[in-house]
Amino acid sequence: MKRAFLAAALAAACVPALIAQRPSGGEGRVVARARATIAGEGIKGTAEFTEIARGTGREVQVVVRVTGLTPGLHGMHLHAVGKCEPPFTSAGGHFDPGPYGHTDPDTNHPFHMGDLPNIEVKGEGEATARATTTRITLSSGPLTVFDEDGTALIIHANPDQGITGPEKSGVSGGPRVACGVLEKMKQG
Repeated sequence: MKRAFLAAALAAACVPALIAQRPSGGEGRVVARARATIAGEGIKGTAEFTEIARGTGREVQVVVRVTGLTPGLHGMHLHAVGKCEPPFTSAGGHFDPGPYGHTDPDTNHPFHMGDLPNIEVKGEGEATARATTTRITLSSGPLTVFDEDGTALIIHANPDQGITGPEKSGVSGGPRVACGVLEKMKQG
């Protein structure tokens, strides 16, 4: 019993604390919104992003709805370039701005600013994922996804293993099967 508790505590400590599986509660003010239309071979969907100011902090709520994926877990990340030309390598590496940023999808993982939880697809190929992150912003600032080359949401063929691996090892999800460029939505 003690060993199981310790293992669970260690696993929880290793998961990035800035990402949650569901939106947090409490009142807040919507600061900005964005949307992406997701497409891939036989895959379509949408991603909605809402930045909310709460007290002195901000968070971005993400809701992804997609159809046409194979059943199981699929890695899902924000990538550094807002381009979706198949096979979606045009989207670059993982979104990870800053003086110490490292965009290689498999190294420094799962600590990129653009890392999101896996999306789980049931037997019918449909899935909805909800996550909340404080690692990005939709408004201006050093963590904005709306820099000079934009940002794309990528869904991978395989699950993100949540570990750091060698370059091109595929531990973050492997092949890219769907992509959507983030676009600002007007407030109002």
